[in-house]
Amino acid sequence: MHFNATGEASAQRPEDENLGVGANLAFGLQHVLTMYGGIVAVPLILGQAAGLPPSDIGLLITASLFAGGLATILQTIGLPFFGCRLPLVQGVSFAGVATMVAIMTSGGGMGAVLGAVMAASLLGLLITPIFSQIIRFFPPVVTGTVITTIGLTLLPVAARWAMGGNSKAPDFGSMANIGLAAGTLIIVLLLSKLGSSAISRLSILLAIIIGTVIALLLGMTDFSQVGNGAYLALPALFHFGLPTFEIAAIVSMVIVIIVTLVETSADILAVGEIIKTKVDSRRLGDGLRADMLSSLIAPVFGSFTQSAFAQNVGLVAVTGVKSRYVVATGGVILVALGLLPVMGRVVAAVPPSVLGGAGIILFGTVAASGIRTLSRVDYGNNMNLIIVATSIGFGMIPIAAPQFYEHFPSWIATIFHSGISSAAIMAIVLNLVFNHVKAGNSDQQSVFVAGTERIIRQHTIAELHDGDYVQNGKIYDARGNEVPMMAHA
Repeated sequence: MHFNATGEASAQRPEDENLGVGANLAFGLQHVLTMYGGIVAVPLILGQAAGLPPSDIGLLITASLFAGGLATILQTIGLPFFGCRLPLVQGVSFAGVATMVAIMTSGGGMGAVLGAVMAASLLGLLITPIFSQIIRFFPPVVTGTVITTIGLTLLPVAARWAMGGNSKAPDFGSMANIGLAAGTLIIVLLLSKLGSSAISRLSILLAIIIGTVIALLLGMTDFSQVGNGAYLALPALFHFGLPTFEIAAIVSMVIVIIVTLVETSADILAVGEIIKTKVDSRRLGDGLRADMLSSLIAPVFGSFTQSAFAQNVGLVAVTGVKSRYVVATGGVILVALGLLPVMGRVVAAVPPSVLGGAGIILFGTVAASGIRTLSRVDYGNNMNLIIVATSIGFGMIPIAAPQFYEHFPSWIATIFHSGISSAAIMAIVLNLVFNHVKAGNSDQQSVFVAGTERIIRQHTIAELHDGDYVQNGKIYDARGNEVPMMAHA
């Protein structure tokens, strides 16, 4: 029997299963394809906002792939005190995009962004012990709500992918794009139903490959540019200049780091729930420290804040492949993509609509996993129903109305622009207010809880007469006489 760094018997943990080199490569590539669009989107947006030439934007992308790969390996394989050793893919966080664009456009430039990321990540590393102690405030009512919100938040991403990815493209939303997405989705379903267990587990990867081949035959993708450009490129240190440290930029980035800590905590707990393994405060702290250390080092290569990718949590739920070594292999592939731009160009040729078809199932599965967790919550004479309802509703605001926080102070918009962090914060606060602080709680059911399912036995209804009615908890007959009730034996 093998033991991990914390002394736990690794053979007892589902995430410690090693499937072998071949399976690790196949499933690892599936993880990379799932999150590739997300990991390249942030450097694309920031590079364009900074007015960088295409060559430098390409370096931003390869730097993000390289840094994401290293962060994934650290999170999955781990070092003492760093890495939760769970199947979590790391990559550039979306949480800080608006803040980093604001820092750039206000005159700080790329140096101020990189400096703010490094300083804020160092502070985040110092405060992780506080965050790792909040594990007891994440019962199923909180984790189920957050997992459900993660899935619902990601579904619009899948829809945009299915429409073509680029909203400014002339064919965005065309029947050709949506048809290709639908075809990919159908292939996933067919492979899941008709294939062997191995094929079913690889259904997402196989569907993406088949969908890409169909797109190539239909002229909807182009591999002609794959051979153009460098085949090998080592990451350049501080290519965009040395970091500069500006107080205002650092303060705004600290808020982003706090949001990142909340989101990563939610993802660590979510994947632990999905694969049925124990996540305690020490393991959560190790995961958060890996997150912050990766974010601190990433700017050296020209990348930004790192966090767990929620869409890959969905892939774990869909495939049932729980091995952290699979995801670590995905991290190695990401490092290779960062060193071999030609591989990145191959993956970049996969049409977004193909990813969209697979994403609908992936992200829907995350929501379904959250609903399964919520099914274990006690909705009796308490306020858990209103906690779930309020938190999910609050989390949907940025999705349903992206401009909702436009006129709020920037720090509020930074915290709540993410549906995941919005739902997580609301669920944690309401769980504290209603389930930890008992003072003031009513001993009567709330109007929300009163609307939950009730069961009345058929023989009880048979005893009622025409004209009987209920008033103040008592039964009266048609003439107003009280009908005596016998206590249940």
